[in-house]
Amino acid sequence: MTKRIDSISCFELLVFDWDGTIADSLGLIVRSVRHATGQLGLPEKSDQQIKDIIGLGLESAMERLYPGISTSDRDALAASYRGFYAGACSSEIVLFPQVEKTLQILRDAGHSMAVATGKSRRGLDRALLDTGLSEYFQYSRCADETFSKPHPQMLQDIMDIFAVERDSVLMIGDSEYDLLMAKNAGVASAAVSYGAQNSEFLLKFEPLTCLHNFSDLPEWLSEMAVNDS
Repeated sequence: MTKRIDSISCFELLVFDWDGTIADSLGLIVRSVRHATGQLGLPEKSDQQIKDIIGLGLESAMERLYPGISTSDRDALAASYRGFYAGACSSEIVLFPQVEKTLQILRDAGHSMAVATGKSRRGLDRALLDTGLSEYFQYSRCADETFSKPHPQMLQDIMDIFAVERDSVLMIGDSEYDLLMAKNAGVASAAVSYGAQNSEFLLKFEPLTCLHNFSDLPEWLSEMAVNDS
């Protein structure tokens, strides 16, 4: 059962990754990459190799997946990916269990919330509309607006908008890129183990915790508030 929290913890601002943290979209991302690589006749990658690039901006992800790829092939790969993903996302993407209920609890407790994602602005706006979650997030930054993760600019831009200090910010994500971005920005992080990468791997990047369910976040924050008092 999700525990209600009655007061804000030491983290005033919660910044969430999207794919693999809030949205259970990893399967669709893998299929979209496979479609795109098949169209270009590129060597097939394993599911985990594809999951390991989730969180990066799309062009950066394709370069990481296929080192040395030409700019024209990278752009064609990205375009094919976008076309396949856009055609399927409304009907296939679901939220992880208890996401909306948990966001309601966090909002009621006084937390400000934002999104920092490797998605494009167009992709995130569509996802927020399709899932009905836009009311919970006061601001967001996307990979086509800033440097790609793990560069800290997304978090720096968000902190500037909210006018908060680094020690009052928590980044929540499912990949090394989220955790490294937090470290590069000088903010704390919390990992989730149900997304792109497992807890053993994520703990190498020194998050404060690794949660096994999205709905565990309020209780953990409540415990942090008690320890901070």
